[in-house]
Amino acid sequence: MRAFLTRRLLLLVPTLLGVTLATFLMLHLTPGDPVTIMLGEFASASDVARLRSELGLDRPIVVQYLKFLGRAVRGDLGSSIRSRRPVAEEITERLPPTLVLALAAQVLAVCAGIIAGVTAAAARRPSVDSAIVAVTLVGLSMPTFWSGLLLILLFSLTLGWLPITESGGLRALILPSVTLAAPAAAVLARVTRASVLEVLRQDYVRTARAKGVSERLVVYRHALRNALIPVLTVAALQFAGLVAGAVIVESVFSRPGLGRLAVTAILSRDFPLAQGIVLVVASMYVFLNVGVDIVYGVLDPRIRYQ
Repeated sequence: MRAFLTRRLLLLVPTLLGVTLATFLMLHLTPGDPVTIMLGEFASASDVARLRSELGLDRPIVVQYLKFLGRAVRGDLGSSIRSRRPVAEEITERLPPTLVLALAAQVLAVCAGIIAGVTAAAARRPSVDSAIVAVTLVGLSMPTFWSGLLLILLFSLTLGWLPITESGGLRALILPSVTLAAPAAAVLARVTRASVLEVLRQDYVRTARAKGVSERLVVYRHALRNALIPVLTVAALQFAGLVAGAVIVESVFSRPGLGRLAVTAILSRDFPLAQGIVLVVASMYVFLNVGVDIVYGVLDPRIRYQ
């Protein structure tokens, strides 16, 4: 197990280096000049040159990347061009509301997705399976901005049951989390259904049934645990995707978070802030992926020895 963990952790180094390089190049190679945006099109050449020198944008791109990488290793993501505040502070302020929203959506998606997937796989009537598959298809097809507006129209404006803005406390978290969780739950339901159906065809499941084990125990004790590996992969990677995808939901429900901050940074060509946000979200993907690999080794010892 120790060698397995060591191999997985060592893979973090080149992966994170690749993430920082891709983040840096994508933002710097896109058209647009942050200095021109800050000073306006009619700024003098001397003012543009002075601000460009202050921001370090007049240096070769390799030097800029090495400086960015050195700061990132120390936890220093630089200062925002727009607000002149440390990027780490701005991200720290906006990250908690986004994490709360993503966690709430993740819990809803996992619970609803696994229950729906297992129910569809174990259903004795084809109509139940078909109905669940149809519902998941609707969840996958409906964009979050549209489903969010429909939920606001029904539960806030028509029925008056739930608030729209964040001032409503925890009750205001229900609609945005359901909106964000719906597509994720649909994906998990389909993955769970396919994985459980595959496991139910295995010999040891047929043996358990032949011994007289009840169908509920066969499904939930014997089949579900072995079917969880692909579900775990999707669920873990979905969490970072929920953090990144919260930008649309935060805009629809007017919630201050990391997503709206990222849109502001990109539109204003705020390189340090945009780089910091992308680096944080990408790092979540990387660490969650490594965490899933470690959980694989715990659930299935055969993976540790491959």
